Amino acid sequence: MKQVPNIITLCNLFCGALAIICVLHAPEFRAEFNGNEYTITSPEPVYWASALVVLAAIFDFFDGMTARLLKVQSPMGKELDSLADVVTFGVVPGMMLYRLLRSAYFRQPDVFDVSMVNLAPALLVPCFAAYRLAKFNLDTRQSENFIGVPTPAVGLLVASFPLILLFNPYNLAQWLQNVWVLYGTIAALCYLMVAEIPMLSLKIKDKSLKNNWPRLLLVVLTLISIPVLNFATVPFVFICYVVLSLVVPPKV
Repeated sequence: MKQVPNIITLCNLFCGALAIICVLHAPEFRAEFNGNEYTITSPEPVYWASALVVLAAIFDFFDGMTARLLKVQSPMGKELDSLADVVTFGVVPGMMLYRLLRSAYFRQPDVFDVSMVNLAPALLVPCFAAYRLAKFNLDTRQSENFIGVPTPAVGLLVASFPLILLFNPYNLAQWLQNVWVLYGTIAALCYLMVAEIPMLSLKIKDKSLKNNWPRLLLVVLTLISIPVLNFATVPFVFICYVVLSLVVPPKV
């Protein structure tokens, strides 16, 4: 029974690896520009990868819960969980943002002059995610709440972007096709992951309303916003989570 939580964690990693394949598996077509032919990767969003990140987040939630219920928590399980998270909630979002940047530059007239330097900032997300996870494993202050935004929250936020592009609630897709908005998002996410800012954990330790009202408020806001905002609910709830943590900082 002690391997059950590890198996669930590996399911998280499997979903992350499969999501990477989905991001990479994009059709290519030939285009002619100034008499030269170029091979261009289709800039269409990676919808299946988004679904796999959500599924991985479910596995990530249940592996820790299962370990506590079976009383089989172990240092190996903690390390394995971080290794899985850095792939699913670090590498995959980085690759999604890379694709989004390519798509944004693809809309510009000088698309053929875009170099790797323009797209490389997207890869800062997995770097900062890895640093945040390594720090989490060593930081004894983060037993109940977090310091810095947890990587699953970042992964779910970025995974919502392709779906927002697809369904375009409130015409938000245009913002995700702006390179400067994407650069700003990358910078903000990298900072929030490693910032010394106490962040709420969604774990409910007791039934006290006084101790849990910020978590309950977040749940209520999520349920109310889903029918109104559609997939834009994810960035809305992410912003609410950060603001709520700043206004009502949890004890660490």
